[in-house]
Amino acid sequence: MRKIKNINTYDNHSLRNNASRAVLVIITMAIIVWFMPRTSGMSYHYDVGKPWSYKSLIADFDFPVYKSEELLQYEQDSILANYEPYYEYNSNVEKTQIAKFIDAYKDGIPGLGQEYVRIICTQLHKIYQAGVIAANDYSRVHKDSTSMIRVINGKIATNISTSGIYTPLSGYEQIFSDPRLEAQRQALQKCNLNEFIHSNLKYDKERNKTEQEDLLSSIPIANGMVLSGQKIIDRGDIVDEQLYRVLSSFEKESQRRKSNTEEISSILIGQIFYVTLLILVFTTFIALFRRDYFGKPRALMMVYVMLTIFPIIVSLMVENQFLSVYMIPFAITPIFIRVFMDSRTAFVTHLIMILICAAIVKYQYEFIIIQLVAGLTAIYSLRELTQRAQMFRTALFVTLASSFVCLALQLIQNNTIYDIDTSIYKFLIINGILLLFAYPLMVVVEKMFGFVSYVTLIELSNTNKDLLQQLSEVAPGTFQHSIMVSNLAAEIASKIGAKALLVRTGALYHDIGKMYDPVLFTENQAGVNPLDKMPRQEAAQAIIKHISEGLKLAEKHNLPNIIKDFIKTHHGEGKAKFFYIEYQNEHPNEKIDEAPFTYPGPNPMTSEQAILMMADGVEAASRSIKEYTEESISQLVNRIIDTQITEGYFRNSPITFKDISIAKQVLIERLKTVYHTRTSYPELKK
Repeated sequence: MRKIKNINTYDNHSLRNNASRAVLVIITMAIIVWFMPRTSGMSYHYDVGKPWSYKSLIADFDFPVYKSEELLQYEQDSILANYEPYYEYNSNVEKTQIAKFIDAYKDGIPGLGQEYVRIICTQLHKIYQAGVIAANDYSRVHKDSTSMIRVINGKIATNISTSGIYTPLSGYEQIFSDPRLEAQRQALQKCNLNEFIHSNLKYDKERNKTEQEDLLSSIPIANGMVLSGQKIIDRGDIVDEQLYRVLSSFEKESQRRKSNTEEISSILIGQIFYVTLLILVFTTFIALFRRDYFGKPRALMMVYVMLTIFPIIVSLMVENQFLSVYMIPFAITPIFIRVFMDSRTAFVTHLIMILICAAIVKYQYEFIIIQLVAGLTAIYSLRELTQRAQMFRTALFVTLASSFVCLALQLIQNNTIYDIDTSIYKFLIINGILLLFAYPLMVVVEKMFGFVSYVTLIELSNTNKDLLQQLSEVAPGTFQHSIMVSNLAAEIASKIGAKALLVRTGALYHDIGKMYDPVLFTENQAGVNPLDKMPRQEAAQAIIKHISEGLKLAEKHNLPNIIKDFIKTHHGEGKAKFFYIEYQNEHPNEKIDEAPFTYPGPNPMTSEQAILMMADGVEAASRSIKEYTEESISQLVNRIIDTQITEGYFRNSPITFKDISIAKQVLIERLKTVYHTRTSYPELKK
């Protein structure tokens, strides 16, 4: 009954995993298709200076040849440059301000006669009759001395030169143009005459908007016609400025004539088919050749996120006519996947991503070739990221490779070096510079998707790190044991093609839990073993506890999950055999509960974890050999590892018998070197 329940649980878990993968694939396809531009009309791609690569194009309807945006903008700017804006004259401002002045100084200006009030009123009248305009409006219209504005007074519009009107500041100075007032300037400054000068010309926003629109609408948007049946362009013809405008006009008119809803629907269906096909091809590749990634949801998530991000960026740039897509660092995708996963997955992901983006860009042929070369260069030049300088070299190699292949394509198409378009190379250089951001972004990817880069492993394997430094001080015997195991495991990994740096780092941390009570472990003891006085079950639990304590320390010091897995699996689901066998001997007729003597596990799930289990078991057992000879070491290594195989510790690991055989040989040779074994001399027979 329990077996059936376990099978049902496994089936439910598998069903949930498959459902989550299907949802991930569907969401990826939906997001990519959603952002892809859907412009109806011609599907031709052309540019000035490039040959027409399609068949002869014949107009099947009459259409105007629209002016270029630059020409249209120039004509609009020219007609607006001579435009005379409308201002509304407000006669009440003069009456109100002069009345306020007279009221303020009805008893005369202190120290001056009554005639000065009359003189100032005359000056204010002249200023207001000429017109007062706000300072910001004046700077906008007063481009030169011939600028004109139209002043509307009632139903009459009068043209006035801006040189004859005033701002509040220039009007104030105009008051003192009268010599009599200039002579009394110091006394008049106390009157704050500027308070009585306000603009009486107000910008007529609605009228100006209407007039400007009428002027702009009078500019013809076309300067020619193409008749139905007329040949527009032949295959191989170079697209010049005029032909470009004709083709653009034909495209614009085609869009206007066709049913947009109908055509956009067909484009959408085509995009769905295209993206679905490519994503399913990629998913099939992962399912068939990289099944281990299906068991890692975060790894799978990273791959599909990488597939999604760049098509979105390309869609936004193309749709909004941003800068060239060649400045986008597409090679970041294969770099990340190469560093965190493997080179084959990196290439296939890059290929699928580029093919999706090719459906969005203008020149698919050049785009695909340049980006594929860039991706391959990134993969080849960055086998393992262990130094910052490697990223600079990769960015340089990618830029050079992209530039060379771009130059080759241009020479093939143009047949001469003098017609080469050099504008694309500045974008390729920007691409290389942006590629350098892959290094800091790697930290973000590690945190988001739970990966560990080689750079992080190098940092963790530094024995001066706080946790390892603490281990060397608190449990020096365990620290030396960890160093030995890390060297043995790394050498085995190198020989069988596993990740040497990963297993080295995992080995350095696998026994950190022994710091909770170091004297319980023989490598840290000085003749006295406190376990001898404990009951065998209690002693076994004290030893087994170093797994849980190690995980607590790993959590406290934020060690990556991949390092925690080495702590969990280096004993697998094995037993503390010394105490288990002693307990059996003490209770020969008793049915023994194995749980108190069993490590929590799980058993190793990767080749690196299996290597650590072998190296750890052999190194620990090698300390108990009475005489170090080649024979004794070989027997020990074979006995320890064969027992691990027999008890099924490597059943969930992809390690092979050939790998295990190589591991045995490495351990034997290394231990012989460490313990300086000598060849046994033959005895003389009597």
